[in-house]
Amino acid sequence: MNFVQKKILFISPYFFGYEKAIAARLRELGAEVDFYNERPSDTIITKGMIRVKSKLYRKKILRYYEKLWQNLEKKNYDYFLLIKGESIPLSFLEKFASANPNTNKIFYSYDAAAEYPKFLKLYNFFDSNFTFEPSDAKKYHLHFRPLFFLEDYKLSEKISPPKFNVAFIGTAHTDRYLIGEKVRGLCSERGFKSFFYYYAPGKLAFVLKRIFDKNLQHFDMNRLSFSKLKHSEIAEIYRDSFSVLDINKPFQNGLTMRTFEALASGKKLLTTNGDIKNYPFYHPENIHILDRNDIEINADFFQTEFRALDASILEKMSLDSWLHCLFYQNQDDYWGIKQNFN
Repeated sequence: MNFVQKKILFISPYFFGYEKAIAARLRELGAEVDFYNERPSDTIITKGMIRVKSKLYRKKILRYYEKLWQNLEKKNYDYFLLIKGESIPLSFLEKFASANPNTNKIFYSYDAAAEYPKFLKLYNFFDSNFTFEPSDAKKYHLHFRPLFFLEDYKLSEKISPPKFNVAFIGTAHTDRYLIGEKVRGLCSERGFKSFFYYYAPGKLAFVLKRIFDKNLQHFDMNRLSFSKLKHSEIAEIYRDSFSVLDINKPFQNGLTMRTFEALASGKKLLTTNGDIKNYPFYHPENIHILDRNDIEINADFFQTEFRALDASILEKMSLDSWLHCLFYQNQDDYWGIKQNFN
């Protein structure tokens, strides 16, 4: 990939530092990157107001993008990369497209359209639309590209014996706590050591969310953490673990970042996402699929070592491959979504 002298406008929400890693890698590859947060701010109130589509907050969003436009209107970009697009006004996209007819515009979603129906209004503004959700790729004729892992997680020296048989690190949402605690209980019954870290961005926001989400009403607040772990800290916990637990949202089939980070770390994966069987790297020795409605753990899974992935597969799972896919050549055939694109 050669991004030397390429100018890129990159708009994305903050999502656990991945946006910083993407921008940093593009700069390392020679690009000039202008990054802007997709949201006017990242407070819990802001996120909540965006989700409920408040008309009052819409004015703040429009003012934010009007100010952003003042910084952009005299610039010429080779590429415009938008990730998620939950709050970006359609009027901004119209204005940008009109002023930059030669810019290659790319949209990527790491959520499903069923959860964010606004995505359906965004597709027409972009030259290339990518999603991590296989069903969306088929239904809306989008390019399919799963997520990636960062270099922090690449296979490192093994700790023998590992400190933990199972490790889970993730945001507290949907039925994650209910499933996580069932897995933790099964680990305790089998004499397995486990590490669980449930994260929430704020105590007040979580308390309010519990009112509407019955799954969270069972949550033991003493098991909740409000400090976000760094990627280096997560990678160290994975290094000390035999396997990593992944609990996807029940209405999504797209694979989480955790999937790629665990496998890149050379760790086995326990996952509730049965769709993982359709991916090139799937192997039952490495990946144990859990039925979220009837959690059982096969003890034999912990008796065999991780089956090393081919270098070519690891390369396809990397951030560099993700960038190459979005900016240069789609990978629909490799990832198993075969269809005709306009």
